Amino acid sequence: MITRDPISGVGIGLRAEHYEYVKRERPSIPWFEVLIDNYLGHGGQIQRHLQDFSELYPLTFHGVGMSLGSCDPLNKTYLDLLKQAIQTYQPVLVSDHLCWTGFQHEYVHDLLPMPYTEEAAHHVADRIKQAQDYLGTQILLENVSSYMQYQISDMSEAEFVAYVCVLADCHLLLDINNIYVSAFNHRFDANEYLSLMPTDRIQEFHLAGYEDQDDHLLDTHGQAIHPPVWELFKDAIKRFGARPTLIEWDNNVPEFSVLQQEAGKAELILDQEQHYAA
Repeated sequence: MITRDPISGVGIGLRAEHYEYVKRERPSIPWFEVLIDNYLGHGGQIQRHLQDFSELYPLTFHGVGMSLGSCDPLNKTYLDLLKQAIQTYQPVLVSDHLCWTGFQHEYVHDLLPMPYTEEAAHHVADRIKQAQDYLGTQILLENVSSYMQYQISDMSEAEFVAYVCVLADCHLLLDINNIYVSAFNHRFDANEYLSLMPTDRIQEFHLAGYEDQDDHLLDTHGQAIHPPVWELFKDAIKRFGARPTLIEWDNNVPEFSVLQQEAGKAELILDQEQHYAA
């Protein structure tokens, strides 16, 4: 089981562009998230980087490789590598997505949403329990941004997310940007979505930037966080209280100082909303 102390405050997604800066400057960041799939099955320099950062900062692991919603068997090779990394580097949290990413061993480069049905909820929950048992730890399940829906769905996305977390007895990584993007694309109320989330399951928030395509929003993680997402974040803090919060920036990665500025905005919101709540 993961034994590191809990994290708090605002962390930053660690990207290769910032490796040397972080090692040299040791910025005052409470924790970093690593995209663990980039490190699995690799040796040499990339593993040395991970070892170095695990000694300098608390780390969380964020993955896209479990494909928890797929009908294919769980990828044992992937889980073996992930389990080994967990045992070696002792991340504070381990997360993946409520989605599927392939079928019949063919993988797509997208996080595809589930149909929101009773059958699908039990299917993915069973797979989450298998993964958790194998890895020896509860995982955080992240809600994804989506651009399509299934006609067979018989519940809302928010109801489905909450239901799966209870069925699987897993935690929730609530991505605020993804809620806003999906709410815009599918014309639902983002605050109603928040109202349906299981407070006791939420262990972390994610914040990121989207791209406005006029008739839809695209979750690119390639720019600064937009004002509506900041407002939804404030609403989430008022409703759920402070949770460890991550700044994600995966494309068009800027100087580290830009990410620090975004983290500073999030810290200010956490402090202000917590002060008003008190």
